[in-house]
Amino acid sequence: MWPRLVANKILRKSVGSNNFVADFPPDADEQLLEAPGLVDERPSFDSKSLFVNQHSATNLNYKVLVSTWNVGGIVPEDGFDMEDFLETHKTPCDIYVLGFQEVVPLRASNVLGSDNNKVSAKWNSLIRETLNKSVATSDDRDKGINGVSQDFKCIISKQMVGILITVWVRGDLRPYIRHPSVCCVGCGVMGCLGNKGSVSVRFRLYETSFCFVCCHLASGGRDRDGRQRNSDVIEILSRSSFPRGTYLEDLPKKILDHDRVIFLGDLNYRISLPEEKTRLLVERKEWKTLLENDQRLARRKCHICSNVQIHSKFRFILWMHCIQKR
Repeated sequence: MWPRLVANKILRKSVGSNNFVADFPPDADEQLLEAPGLVDERPSFDSKSLFVNQHSATNLNYKVLVSTWNVGGIVPEDGFDMEDFLETHKTPCDIYVLGFQEVVPLRASNVLGSDNNKVSAKWNSLIRETLNKSVATSDDRDKGINGVSQDFKCIISKQMVGILITVWVRGDLRPYIRHPSVCCVGCGVMGCLGNKGSVSVRFRLYETSFCFVCCHLASGGRDRDGRQRNSDVIEILSRSSFPRGTYLEDLPKKILDHDRVIFLGDLNYRISLPEEKTRLLVERKEWKTLLENDQRLARRKCHICSNVQIHSKFRFILWMHCIQKR
């Protein structure tokens, strides 16, 4: 078992696009769409409205929260409060995409061995409990929309060594999410093991395809470490692949083929300046100089993954405050 597992990782053998944890089996989407009592009264997309009469097509707007956290190999305790991380005190979202890095310590036994699913199950249990607190009463939970529960359900949860991505949707949206699948790419030891790399998930909501790429890129502050991070991104984009689907429905195969692509995770890009100078620039609020030395922006200028936008807010003052508290 052990030699075979290690060989599969070294040879970059795929674990299968349907090899993930969910509240529903991966092939349950068509049965859900055909099940009685699961008809949403709101307008939905169909082939006629999209291709025959595009002017009458209806746009549906949904709120998606994407969040990421490097937990440093620490397993959460029972009752761990995740409300701030999930922002459940604000207006509830329709879809939650949550990425974690280092859910297990990155030692050899975890990198070469099988994934510790107990850890991901623990995180998912806490997420389920926190999200479903937002349901006002048990009557609301049972009634839902058209008899469909409004509890949040997990449609995809996938772990590769320390990288975990988990996707949760409101109960009444579940029948309209189809073709969920995953793809894991290891970029760590020997360029293939999963201590670094990505876990990508994709699904289709109505007629829009989504791809979320949870990454943990190479660490280190040297120039060559920055180049390794760029190389990791190129490897992730080139090696990630999803099933095409049937001839009746041609699905995106590569990450950039999807309608909406979002990268999240511990990207490890940083300011290419000595720490002392960086602190001084922060105190002087010289944001332009800091941005000019931001490795992530420099990578975009070099046209590496130039057609993928990774949005972020620069909060140097908060960052400085956190460092001073250490």
